[in-house]
Amino acid sequence: MNSGLLLFGRYAFPPNRLGYCGSDDHPALFGYLTEGRADGGLLELSQQFEGAYPYLRLIATANDIPDPFDPRVVEAYWIGNACLERVEASPFYESLKERFRSRMSSRSFGWMTSVLEWGARPHHNFHVLEVYRRAGLMRDDRAAIGLERMDQCRVSWGRVIAVEGQEAIVKRSALELRDGKLVLGRPKPVRATLRLDGRGYVEEVRVGDIVSMHWSWICAVLTPSSLRRLIANTHRALVQTNTSL
Repeated sequence: MNSGLLLFGRYAFPPNRLGYCGSDDHPALFGYLTEGRADGGLLELSQQFEGAYPYLRLIATANDIPDPFDPRVVEAYWIGNACLERVEASPFYESLKERFRSRMSSRSFGWMTSVLEWGARPHHNFHVLEVYRRAGLMRDDRAAIGLERMDQCRVSWGRVIAVEGQEAIVKRSALELRDGKLVLGRPKPVRATLRLDGRGYVEEVRVGDIVSMHWSWICAVLTPSSLRRLIANTHRALVQTNTSL
């Protein structure tokens, strides 16, 4: 449980710090991550992420894994792995219906769930591209999430080209709307946070590393395998959401 909770927190902290989801006590979450410490307090904080936690339970149930914060489950949601492929369309549909049907029109909900026929999986980037876009779930949103926020909210990847103090410069592809479809643009340098006040939770980052990012924060150095899986699940979500734009 400890490693799964800490992995979950790495990706959950950036939007939590901005007040978009989870507990109001983001300093406590950051403290757990920087100390590499996991206990009942971190579990309680993690369960308050009302967007992500139900997906973890769905994935865990489909894979007969008792703990929703098992590292395999957490990785499946943020990055992607074989656990996603065992989530069948029917329970996925029921989960979406219970949580989001009341937040959108019948037509919008129908379009969103139609991608289940195309093999949609409960990956975070599916949630961003489909659910956030239609339901406007960010706490300060007055309408559905916009393109820039979708781009920041999805888990993305890029190559580190410089490390400058508490930040890194990363070549990353942004989400663009082109000819009415969502695509990834050409990689461009962007700034990403590594540490706050000298504290961070990511292993040493070097020039040339491929990293994952969430809300302009570096969450992890990706292995070749995890990079392939994140790319594959992102492109799957893009193809599926483009069928219903």
